[in-house]
Amino acid sequence: MREIIDQLPYSQPFLFVDELFHVDNNSVKGCFTFKADLDFYKGHFKSYPVTPGVILTECMAQIGLACLGLYLAKQESKNADHYQFAMTSTDIEFFKPVYPGEKVTVISEKQYFRFNKLKCNVEMINSENNVVCKGILAGMIVNIYK
Repeated sequence: MREIIDQLPYSQPFLFVDELFHVDNNSVKGCFTFKADLDFYKGHFKSYPVTPGVILTECMAQIGLACLGLYLAKQESKNADHYQFAMTSTDIEFFKPVYPGEKVTVISEKQYFRFNKLKCNVEMINSENNVVCKGILAGMIVNIYK
């Protein structure tokens, strides 16, 4: 599963995937720890740092959409290394904050994958097994060598 993470078009400090625990044709599960020294904590918020919702959404998209999409693309094509995944829509609800140093787990279940579009139900949980945020993410596979 490391090869899926390595195929993502991100690197530090914008890679929000530490590990994938499971991936198959219908789902993916992985984790990320929001280290306290990440740069965005310096200004969000000044006296009480919390992880921005857009970063939580990005973490969910990297694990729950891009990793699953790359896996599915590899199942269908010999040239899967030529593909990347681009998010096209989000509908996320937020329930709890994520603080510096917290580890989260993202669980994603495929709604459908057709015509190079993937739509998933995605949920992020914290180490206390509480739902941090959940919703629907969608994206498309794009050939980067066209």
